[in-house]
Amino acid sequence: MKFRFHKLAAIAVLIGFSAWIATGEFSSVGSAQSEGGQEEAAPKAEEVKPVVRTVAVVMPPRVQHARAIRIAGQTQANQRAVLTTRAAGVIGELPVKKGSVVKKGDVVLVLNAEDKLAMIDMAKALVAQREAEFAAAQRLADTGNMPKLQLETARAALAAAKSQLEAATAELARNEVRAPFDGIIDRVDVEQGSSVGQGAQVATLLNLDPIIAAGEVSERDLGYLKVGDESDIKLVNGKTVAGTLRWISRDASSTTRTFPLEVAIPNAEGAIPAGMTAEITLKTEPADAVILPRSVVTLSNNGDLGIRAVDKDAKVVFYPIDLVDDTTTGLVLGGIPADARIIVAGQDLVADGDTVNPVEADQETIDRLIGEVSGGTQ
Repeated sequence: MKFRFHKLAAIAVLIGFSAWIATGEFSSVGSAQSEGGQEEAAPKAEEVKPVVRTVAVVMPPRVQHARAIRIAGQTQANQRAVLTTRAAGVIGELPVKKGSVVKKGDVVLVLNAEDKLAMIDMAKALVAQREAEFAAAQRLADTGNMPKLQLETARAALAAAKSQLEAATAELARNEVRAPFDGIIDRVDVEQGSSVGQGAQVATLLNLDPIIAAGEVSERDLGYLKVGDESDIKLVNGKTVAGTLRWISRDASSTTRTFPLEVAIPNAEGAIPAGMTAEITLKTEPADAVILPRSVVTLSNNGDLGIRAVDKDAKVVFYPIDLVDDTTTGLVLGGIPADARIIVAGQDLVADGDTVNPVEADQETIDRLIGEVSGGTQ
């Protein structure tokens, strides 16, 4: 039978492959031969030199910067009182209205008191009668015409009459409601001529000078603060005012573990109302720090946020961030040694402990960094 062409081709390939194996050339796979015909071993892994990267470094100038602690808060009245009646009656005088400015002791409301005035007149008349009786008894006792026991009875009757007069006077005073402190009438809940019962709410009095910005600070930041520190308060309307930290609670909230505090803000004109949203920036004692652009910040091998620098042995070291302030001109960072050469280019291409070739950043890199800082990147 005649062989077909494809069978002849398969036989030819088989013969050629067998001849190549017989030559032993396969033994040179994975190795190199020298000119003398001897094989050269592949280089060992430990003989491969590591790549030394070049990074740009700078030594930023040191600054003294006050740590800024920002918290959310709202404005509150320095004093707030809900004024109520101490007796029942009909309102005879109501000399205040919403927005009225009052001083301590000013009359806010007076109830009609014709019956109580009559009781005072009666008590005064009784006191006059008892005084006359006591004077007569005193003369008789001095001459020996009255026993001393009767003199003491007259003295007791006079004291009782005076007590009745004082009680009637006090009852009349209960018809008045007076301002307990200087402030502004924010709300009036009654109308003149209406009848009210004892304990009825009359008006709400607010003292808005100073106005208080109240917030809560975390337990981590508490140690940086002290009473008397200066503060900046940015109101929701965009206005920024200055204040002084006047109180820090020593008892943390059981749910949030934060400490309430109050900042006093001068408000003589009453321009700042109570209940306004505010951002409180608390300033502490100035600390030694550097200002760097945000692009320099990187992550450590453990995922911590910080910056990388080069030590005296040209090895990469990592410094965790101590954020003193986050300003429109860059990050203010503390805790960085004075002699640290901070990597500003290539910090994300090296790891902690790597040996690098540090070079001073060129003018172009420095100009770019200065532009980031002065440009106020967010």
